[in-house]
Amino acid sequence: MKALTPYVPGEQPKLANLVKLNTNENPYGPSPRVIEALRAEAADSLRLYPDPNSDRLRDAIGVFHGVEANQVFVGNGSDEVLAHAFQALLKHDLPILFPDVSYSFYPVYCGLYGIEYREIPLTESFEIRVEDYFIPNGGIIFPNPNAPTARLLGLPEIERLLEKNSESVVVVDEAYVDFGGESAIKLVARFPQLLVVHTLSKSHSLAGLRVGYAIGQPELIEALNRVKDSFNSYPLDRFAQAGAIACMQDHGYFDETRHKVMATRERMVAEMSRLGFSVLPSSANFIFARHPAWEGEKLAARLREQSIIVRHFKKPVRIAPFLRITIGTDAQCEALINALKAILS
Repeated sequence: MKALTPYVPGEQPKLANLVKLNTNENPYGPSPRVIEALRAEAADSLRLYPDPNSDRLRDAIGVFHGVEANQVFVGNGSDEVLAHAFQALLKHDLPILFPDVSYSFYPVYCGLYGIEYREIPLTESFEIRVEDYFIPNGGIIFPNPNAPTARLLGLPEIERLLEKNSESVVVVDEAYVDFGGESAIKLVARFPQLLVVHTLSKSHSLAGLRVGYAIGQPELIEALNRVKDSFNSYPLDRFAQAGAIACMQDHGYFDETRHKVMATRERMVAEMSRLGFSVLPSSANFIFARHPAWEGEKLAARLREQSIIVRHFKKPVRIAPFLRITIGTDAQCEALINALKAILS
């Protein structure tokens, strides 16, 4: 265990009056229906255990995505869902494959569960090239859109990947797909090896409730449930289930807030481009950007002096010049742009 290198989450600073653009949280609060559901759940029933199978929530997720409840697995945040997927579906003799610039929890899970892995380099433009995954493997996992690069892999390319990897489980981690991508869930019926993972933390504004889920064919879901029931029979508490059900049922609020984030993103990209930044195409609620005259770490430090927090990654070296910047409210993004203007001048 001493050899493990844990995942380091984004900073949660405790200072007041910060413009916090470092952890990809939604700038808009959850649906009012969620707040009502949580208040209703604060009752005498809290003395009882929650539903261990989260049946009502799985039904609501199934309705939202047009799948059956037996195709849905839920967990305590998508990180727990991913952890169970690594243990239940990705532990084989051959190494699993994922991008060299990607979610940094993947190698942590591999170390925890003793899984061999191989990092596949992104292209020079930070894109996934599916042909690079047409090699023997013990499974494939990648975020789509990718994190921290924000680049999207289109469904036709995912379909090609699945056709060439019919004997390997392919996990598509869609934490950010609702901000401009098309979900691979529609491919689940045709590809029994596909597992698609979602979270309510981003597009549904529920990072504080810790709810994630996976959708796949029943055989994959049953494998996840075996691991879950050997680890924690009650992963989602009563509040998490009640709030998640309410948010899945409020389609209008979901669409309204995600489109507001996307509109702000496009305005912010245009403003930063005018300031000389190179911004990768983004289908997420964040952007990945660099300025030719500034090191990423120094620019992040200068922004922090002005109470604006963004995320900088030192490794791999080729992404060190970049900053990952969460899309906030219009006012927060205006504060960022004004601060950058002052720094660059």
